[in-house]
Amino acid sequence: MIEIDGSYLEGGGAILRVASALSAVTGEPLRIYNIRAGRENPGLRTQHMEGLKAIASLCSGNLKNAAIGSTEIEFHPGKLEPRDLFVEISTAGSVGLLFQSLKVPICKADGDVTIHIKGGATFAKWAPPLLTTKHVLLPVLSRIGYSAKTEIKRHGFYPVGGARVEITGHLCKEFKPLTLTEAGEVKELTGISVASEHLRKPRVAERMAESARKIIETSGIKTKIETQYVDAQCPGCGIVLRSETSTGAIISADVMGERGKPAETVGEEAANSLLQTIESGAAVDRHLSDQLLIFMALAHGKSAITAPRLTNHAKTNIHVIQKFLPVEFRITEGKPTLIECAGLR
Repeated sequence: MIEIDGSYLEGGGAILRVASALSAVTGEPLRIYNIRAGRENPGLRTQHMEGLKAIASLCSGNLKNAAIGSTEIEFHPGKLEPRDLFVEISTAGSVGLLFQSLKVPICKADGDVTIHIKGGATFAKWAPPLLTTKHVLLPVLSRIGYSAKTEIKRHGFYPVGGARVEITGHLCKEFKPLTLTEAGEVKELTGISVASEHLRKPRVAERMAESARKIIETSGIKTKIETQYVDAQCPGCGIVLRSETSTGAIISADVMGERGKPAETVGEEAANSLLQTIESGAAVDRHLSDQLLIFMALAHGKSAITAPRLTNHAKTNIHVIQKFLPVEFRITEGKPTLIECAGLR
C-alpha cells in the first residue's frame, strides 16, 4: 500500500485528487493520513469526498472512512470500466476540481465514461472555473491524444452552487509527450464574461469585460470578450480570458466575482494576471502547469513546459506522482521556469 502524508507542503485537496486518480489508474492501494491537517477546517470536505466516491464507483473500488471531516482514508481500487456516473454536490464545491480528480481515470476505462453532476459551482472559490477547463485545459490536452467533452447545462456560483454539468471522457490508451516551452506572440485575445441574471440590470458582465479590455488593449493586443447572462440559484459572476499564441501556446487567466468587489476590479485582476504571464515569457500559466504534470508523467516520452514559476501546488503534485510512478521531473528555475519529465518508458 502506498502511504501519503496529506499535510505535505501545500497540504490541500490536490494530494487527494492526484493520489486517488493514480491509485485507480495503477491499481495500487492507497492510504492518506493527516488530510488537510493544517487547514482551518481539516479533513475531507464535500467536494473531496464526492471526488473520492466517484473514482471508487468508476473502478468498483473499496473506499474506507470517506466522511466529512475524516483525516485518514484507505482506497483499494478495482478495474476501471466505462459507465455513467451520477455525482451530487450539496454545497458550492468546485465542479472544476471534481473534474481534476476524474480527468485521468475517465480516459483509462475501456470505453466512454459520462459524469452527470448535480450541484456544485462552475465558478467557485480557490478553484479553476469550468470554462477554463473547457476552453484552456482540454484544448491543450487534445495535443497528447486526450479527448473529453464538457457541457454546462446550468452555471452554479459561490456560495450556493446548484450547477448542472455533463462531462464525457473518451478512451486514450497512450498519452503522447507534450512540449509547450516557447510562449510565442500574442496577437489576439478572446474571453467570456459571465454573470447571473440577477446582475443584468447593473450590467456586471459588460463592466467586467470592458475593464479587462481597456487594460489588455493598452498592450497592443486586439481583444474580443463575449458577455453572457445565465440562470443560476444565486447572484454570481466571473471572467475567463484566453489567447492562443503564434506557437500554439494558450495563455489564460480567470477571476471569480465576490460580494463587495466591484465588477471593474474583477476584470482588471484578470487582465493584469494574464499580462503578467505574457511578460514572464512562459508558455503555460501557473495554474495550468499544476494540472499538466500528471499527464507529463504518464506520457510515453519526454515532455517539457515553461511556467512563470514552480508553485507549491506543483511541488506537491510532483511529490505524489513520484510515489506511484518511476519518473523524474527536472526543474530549471528561471524566467520562465522550465519543467521537464522523461515520462514512462
